[in-house]
Amino acid sequence: MRNLKTIFAVILTTIAIFPSARLEAVGNEVIFTDFSWDSAQFHNRVAGYILEKGFDRKVRYSFTEEMPGFLGLERGDLHLAMETWVDNSISFWDKAKERGRIVDLGKNYPDAPQGWYVPAYVVKGDPKRGIEPLAPDLKSVSDLPKYWEVFKDPEDKGKGRFLNGPTGWPVSVKNASKLEAYGLDETYSNFYAGSGAALAVGIAGAYEKGQPVLAYYWEPTPLLGKYDMIKLEEPPYDPEVWKGSGACAFPACRVLKTGNAAFLESEPEIKAFVEAYATSLELTSTALAKMDAEGMTHDEAARWFLREHPDLWASWVDEEVRVKVLAALKADG
Repeated sequence: MRNLKTIFAVILTTIAIFPSARLEAVGNEVIFTDFSWDSAQFHNRVAGYILEKGFDRKVRYSFTEEMPGFLGLERGDLHLAMETWVDNSISFWDKAKERGRIVDLGKNYPDAPQGWYVPAYVVKGDPKRGIEPLAPDLKSVSDLPKYWEVFKDPEDKGKGRFLNGPTGWPVSVKNASKLEAYGLDETYSNFYAGSGAALAVGIAGAYEKGQPVLAYYWEPTPLLGKYDMIKLEEPPYDPEVWKGSGACAFPACRVLKTGNAAFLESEPEIKAFVEAYATSLELTSTALAKMDAEGMTHDEAARWFLREHPDLWASWVDEEVRVKVLAALKADG
């Protein structure tokens, strides 16, 4: 947790020293907190398209990692986030709610799973690819010490490698704490990915080559929709343990829509729309898989989703907005 506090301190100091870096909304602009993972960016663009075409608002997407995004929402530099994994930053989230500057607008979709994953072929093998099982008894994090050589770190050959998220993610700090609490820091090195994209590439690259990889990941994602991965078992989730060492299963993470309180107070129609916005794990996974398979951008995937599910999104808005969005989708081809 000291590492987490250090991250907070650096971010806050940077904001204090460089006030000119603050984003300023222009006119009727709505600024989305564009967290660095695909599902968040996809949902931002679904909502953004509706705001732009149906509400006649200018829309901007500000790319950010998790903690700077939370701070931007609190300050009002950013307005909305359609996918906020609050349980990964629970201490900050609880304090932010107490300060009353960020508003909970309800769940986007039901609680999402996350954890430590390995390719299924590491445990089961894959005869079609000529891969023999390398860790046939691997089921739990408690089994990892005896299989460290399977996941050997190319830069520290006396240990296995755990592929963690980027240093800017609070969950990456929690993963480091979990490694230590499980005693796995003695047999595994903690390797931070440079970004969310680098984490995905690290897993996908190993999978395509049929190589072993041990990594943190979550659902819904294009990657776990495409590849057969096994989530390792951990001791049952315990809120007190999670707040401390983290030596238990990840909580099923609440995926909330959030926004800056002052912005939402001044925009009741937008607030009502975002509160009504609701999808599912299945719908999100299908959209992300479609995006990945066809090489779509997030904007293209959002338009595909809106065309594919007109009855769903029509329930989020009034008739005037629905007509405008349908017309825009038709004009966009």
